[in-house]
Amino acid sequence: MTVLFKGIIPALITPMTATEEVDEAGLRTLIERLIESGVHALFVLGTNGEFIALNEAEKLRIARIAVDQARSRVPVIAGTGAYATRDVIDLNSKMLDVGVDAVSVITPYFNGATQQELFTHYERIARATTLPVMLYTIPAKAGITLNVDTVRRLAEIPNIRGIKDSGGDFDRLLQLINLRRDDFAVFTGTDSMILWTLIAGGDGAVAATTNAVPDVVTSIWKHFQAGDIAAARKAQESLRALRDAFALGTMPVVLKTAAQMLGMPAGPARSPAQPLDANARARLEQALSIYRETR
Repeated sequence: MTVLFKGIIPALITPMTATEEVDEAGLRTLIERLIESGVHALFVLGTNGEFIALNEAEKLRIARIAVDQARSRVPVIAGTGAYATRDVIDLNSKMLDVGVDAVSVITPYFNGATQQELFTHYERIARATTLPVMLYTIPAKAGITLNVDTVRRLAEIPNIRGIKDSGGDFDRLLQLINLRRDDFAVFTGTDSMILWTLIAGGDGAVAATTNAVPDVVTSIWKHFQAGDIAAARKAQESLRALRDAFALGTMPVVLKTAAQMLGMPAGPARSPAQPLDANARARLEQALSIYRETR
């Protein structure tokens, strides 16, 4: 078997209206723009998709919109993570009915768990669905990660088909790449590491910056596949301005503001997140000038 997914997968923001309701028209427009740029799949309801601020009905609606708009041109992966194993299993069942192609399950957050508890959590989730499952670790947000050996054990379960690792630890990423079976995909979730992940033998990136600068991010993949490492590196390095700007505020406020400034539908983040102040907006505008100049 070969890996189920590879390439550039945007971790979609969830466009919102001024009243913080899901903006269906905006989401459809965003999906079209991303597909036009050459992405290889869509990942909805992740960290920057504000999954933690959405109720179940909204999650299912967003997934339905994504499946409908994608029209089988690219696969749709839906985030279904929750603390309770039973809640993930229940949502996965509903996502199967929606028609998503796979689910991504973030590690349980807030309360912590042992590695054996994490293994059992994911094992039960995988056994309870026919959908492919992508593991998702983001220790800075969840406060916990999957050890490399735990990932190795989980990768032996047939429908656990990959991992999005957002820890930013390149040595760990290399270990994950080296341990995997042929049909288990390893994706970086750290956008500053896209090219280096590909060079190391990884399968791609689940990249949030794609929401704002999709052509830049997909060009890293395209140049790499063409063997033009110099051009791929130039594209990779150009992401630094946007990545550095993330320090101007909370996420996904900065990302959504940047996307909006660059002509992508985004809207506000849900409260308690607040808009950037005037100073931060001005600094973000300046940081984004590099992308306007290259259009």
